[in-house]
Amino acid sequence: MIHHIILRVIAHATEDVSRVREALDLFLSGAGVREGSELIEELQAEGHHGNPITILSVQLKRKADCLNFARFVRERLSEEDVAKLREEMPERLDENQVFHLRFDKQAAYLQQVRLTNSSDAITAKIKIETYPKSREKAGAIVEELFG
Repeated sequence: MIHHIILRVIAHATEDVSRVREALDLFLSGAGVREGSELIEELQAEGHHGNPITILSVQLKRKADCLNFARFVRERLSEEDVAKLREEMPERLDENQVFHLRFDKQAAYLQQVRLTNSSDAITAKIKIETYPKSREKAGAIVEELFG
C-alpha cells in the first residue's frame, strides 16, 4: 500500500507564488485533504544561477489521503496519459519502491491533471510499502492504483 506521498514544486522568481500554490492545492483538494493549503511548507532558496526560488512541498501520510490522491489522479488523467503511465511504470518505480510522477504545473493551475517530462513540474514521490520489500509486489500495487 502507499506509505506516504511527497508533492513538491518550485516557484521561480518570474512566477506568482500564490498561483503555483493554487496549482499544488488542486491535488490536495482533489484528494479531499482538509486544510491542505495550511500543510504546504514554503522554503526560500537560491536557484542554480543565483536566482531566488520558492520551494513548496507537502507530505501526505494518512492512508485515506494517499488513496484519495491516487484515485483523483487516475480519474483525471487522459487515456493517453494512462497508457503512457502503464508503459513507463517499470522506469518510474525506483529501487526504494518510490513511484515518480511529474504533473504539468500550468495545466494544474487551470485545474487539469496532465503528465509532463518537463523539469518545471509538480513532482509526486509515492512511497510504496510491501512486507517483505518486493519490487514485484510494489509494481502490482502501482498498477492497481494507476493502471
